Amino acid sequence: MREPGRSGERRCWICDRTTWIHLELPHGWLCRGCRGKRHYHPATCPVCAQRRPLAHLDDDLVICAGCAGVESPFACRDCGSEEHPYGGIRCARCILAERLGQLLTDPATGQVHARLQPVFDELVGSERPQTGIWWLRKKPGVGPRLLAQIARGEIEVSHATFRALPSDRAHDYLRNLLAALSVLEPLDPRIERMQPWLEDFLTSVPAAHVDILRRYTHWHVLRDMRRAAAQGRLTQSIADAKRRCIRVAAEFLAYLDHRDLTIETATQAALEDFQDHVGRQLRHEHSFVTWLRNSRINTGLQIPYVPRAQPESQRRRRAPLDHRGTARERHHDPPLHPHRRTVHAPVRPAPLTTRRDAGRPDQRDRRPSPRRLPQHPDPDAPPSTTFSATTSTTEARASMPHAAPSGCSPAATPGRHLATENIRAQLVEIGINPYQRRKAALLQLASDIPAPVLAELIGITNDNAADWARLAARDWTGYIADRAR
Repeated sequence: MREPGRSGERRCWICDRTTWIHLELPHGWLCRGCRGKRHYHPATCPVCAQRRPLAHLDDDLVICAGCAGVESPFACRDCGSEEHPYGGIRCARCILAERLGQLLTDPATGQVHARLQPVFDELVGSERPQTGIWWLRKKPGVGPRLLAQIARGEIEVSHATFRALPSDRAHDYLRNLLAALSVLEPLDPRIERMQPWLEDFLTSVPAAHVDILRRYTHWHVLRDMRRAAAQGRLTQSIADAKRRCIRVAAEFLAYLDHRDLTIETATQAALEDFQDHVGRQLRHEHSFVTWLRNSRINTGLQIPYVPRAQPESQRRRRAPLDHRGTARERHHDPPLHPHRRTVHAPVRPAPLTTRRDAGRPDQRDRRPSPRRLPQHPDPDAPPSTTFSATTSTTEARASMPHAAPSGCSPAATPGRHLATENIRAQLVEIGINPYQRRKAALLQLASDIPAPVLAELIGITNDNAADWARLAARDWTGYIADRAR
């Protein structure tokens, strides 16, 4: 096989057009356009049943180069792979390895910087190396420029370096990428963004309130957020609620100033008047008052307990969602995105939706588990459909950008799955309320499973499981003794 010169034109055996010929095959000529179409759109070979570029004739069949017994004209000249075409003679993975190697080379050793070796391996080994090449070429090139400075030793690889840089999308993406690859210590962007937000917020409050608000944030709000992050349950909703707590605390301090009171001299009557002033009961925002009591700043304040709404009944949970159809119809609706079907399908037997989103694709298999929650007959989410949706979601990850997370619901942020709020909004849009259904599922499970077993299976505390058992009017106090017998 050879590439002819530009002295003339030939007729392509596929498109039958006379044009500049790019490649000569044993049975004819191949133009540049047809060569690119065959390379970028492989098909299943009728002989070997492998997915490869097909451009060779065998009687009436179009087969791959391997079945034709010739060298593949689509193979990369460096690695011999036919995958990831990019250009004419080399694949995208080899081109990315060359360009990234030049970018990350340490001048002192002539090799890829030791700290950046995981970055090189991840980008070169990604599912779509073409996206890595695009990222290196994209203007203004903030990420590649910082990686080059790190490789040359001009800046240090640390969180302190990124804290001194602008907190924009490009810098945050590179920082998350380095943290996901263990080049930097693990971080949660929601916690990292809290400190700059706090400093900006404190510029709008009186100077007399800055100290107590900063103490409340560092000793209570951030500690709760770090605890939630360590347990894998920190979501954007929790972060927004914590910011709302700080804003309400500032409003309460301003209200006390208006009444010539301080936080130490504030009374229960002043707190109740403030609740009337804002026009609502302090539910999530009560943590400031709790912190005042625990820190002995003011032990005379207390917010009355407000009971939460009761879970919806089982009948309502299985009832039609709206005029567009039942939950079963919405689940099987073809336009429904695979992410939505994957999350909605097991909502009933597995109520902790946020933890299911973060699971890896290799954890989604069809093998029966010896520790399964009881499966009640429910036509809304058949297992076959659940696995089909999960498979579609996993296969769709091939089109995600480089360094995409390995979760079943991938997001654009490296090392992280799709945000819980995003999934919840998609389900609410089609008439499914995950929060209410989760409570109903917990209520049903608490009536069928002993509280200790339920707590272990779905990751809640024993006290929480016992509360749900009492709500379900089931007494499991004799379970341990019965099990011992």
